[in-house]
Amino acid sequence: MSWKFWKKQKEKKPVSLLREWYNSIVFAVVVATLIRWSAVQAFVIPTPSMENTLLVGDFLFVSKLHYGPQTPRTPLQIPLTHQKIWGTNIPSYSSWIQLPTYRFPGFSKVKRGDVVVFNVPPISLNEGVDYPVDLKNNYVKRCVAIAGDRLEVRNSQVVVNGEPLPNPPDMKFSYLVKSRDEINKRNLRGLGLDGDDYYFLGRTEDDHALYRMFLTKEQEEEVTAVPYILAITIDINTYSSPDERIFPAIHSTKWTGDNYGTLITPQQGMTITVNDSTLSAYGEVIRLYEQNENVEIAEGKLSIDGKSLTSYTFKQNYYFMMGDNRHNSLDSRYWGFVPEDHIVGKALFIWFSVDHEAGLLKKVRWGRIGNIIR
Repeated sequence: MSWKFWKKQKEKKPVSLLREWYNSIVFAVVVATLIRWSAVQAFVIPTPSMENTLLVGDFLFVSKLHYGPQTPRTPLQIPLTHQKIWGTNIPSYSSWIQLPTYRFPGFSKVKRGDVVVFNVPPISLNEGVDYPVDLKNNYVKRCVAIAGDRLEVRNSQVVVNGEPLPNPPDMKFSYLVKSRDEINKRNLRGLGLDGDDYYFLGRTEDDHALYRMFLTKEQEEEVTAVPYILAITIDINTYSSPDERIFPAIHSTKWTGDNYGTLITPQQGMTITVNDSTLSAYGEVIRLYEQNENVEIAEGKLSIDGKSLTSYTFKQNYYFMMGDNRHNSLDSRYWGFVPEDHIVGKALFIWFSVDHEAGLLKKVRWGRIGNIIR
């Protein structure tokens, strides 16, 4: 018990308005950073590779709870930034410290058909910069094969483990469209097509206009019914071999985006025999994503840290991702597998959507707000 109660207590100085603002901002940043890391993160769609499931200008909430949040690999970075400080080319992080990552348990595993956000692996898709894993560019695609799956594409149909994979209802393919004359933008907009959905290829020998259009089945039927459209054919033949972009490169003279595989997606614990064929498919995975040191691959031989290996066992799971706009998507067919430690989260729903090509009164796509992503 204090016997000095009769003494006047020293009054605390009132907190200044500037201090209150500072404390509030720090608290908000800390809370937002924790939510962004552990629960949900917002993303915006910049390309048409997932149309019509996702449109350019859709804003998404992505759940990290479904697959489990990962501990940060790059702790030295400015909160709420990604790669660069807002509005500048100044890096927002330092790679001096790189920590091992741990994924907390999630609600579920990545499943075939999930729309997944991930850090895209190749350096070529990260402006040529070797970013840390957690700071690589974010892509969103549909998972078509999980670890251990045997994948093929037969005449544009994805086949997994011998069974056709159900197609998303709004997926797009490329069509060659011949018109009496060039089509004005107003008519193209009337058909539900924006600037990412078509390319004018020039004029045919009989002086008609030729377009490449990326269409859903419903859109293909609408375009076919237009009086000035003379012919429309699916554009699979345009994607005939050889295709130098195909992954793995050894198959670029035989495989195409429409006729691809067979290819097995690596699974944690899966062991392969080391030879020319397996290293052509999995050599870069072993060298870049398995956290091995001093990897050397040459003439069908694999050496890790000076030890020559005749077999290799994978340390983590991998996934194969494709866009729903199948002929207008740069995906796993062209750059390979997505490692499990590159998975960010599951796309949940659209919280806002803007059509940048529409007039002022139609900029907001009100009908898409709140749509669940399937």
